[in-house]
Amino acid sequence: MANNRPLVVIGHRMGKGQRIAKGIEEAGGTAVVIEGVLADMKLGDKMHELNADLGLSFCGSGGAGAINAHNKYGYEYKQYQRTNAAFAQCIKEGCKVIGGPTMDNEELGKTVVEAWRSVHGNE
Repeated sequence: MANNRPLVVIGHRMGKGQRIAKGIEEAGGTAVVIEGVLADMKLGDKMHELNADLGLSFCGSGGAGAINAHNKYGYEYKQYQRTNAAFAQCIKEGCKVIGGPTMDNEELGKTVVEAWRSVHGNE
């Protein structure tokens, strides 16, 4: 994205992610929550369709959708991330897709936008 409002797609195994989306929006990002169960497995397709800046995948295993997005589109990824700080570190390391357990909190949304901005500045 050519500004400092990152587009973040959220794929949550149980169709959740609304709290993360709220945090993303409050921090000045744009969030898209994929609806329905198994949304994490649709993450790469939705990111590709929207030309998203980041994708967040959540499921019990810690990010099957992140692996799927990597395999299909070649996005840099990490999985099994369990803290807000770990998600931020992945962004700083250049990951475009991050997988974790079934987290859904506003603070994580804010953290990923702040980390993205720290890497990409005010493009």
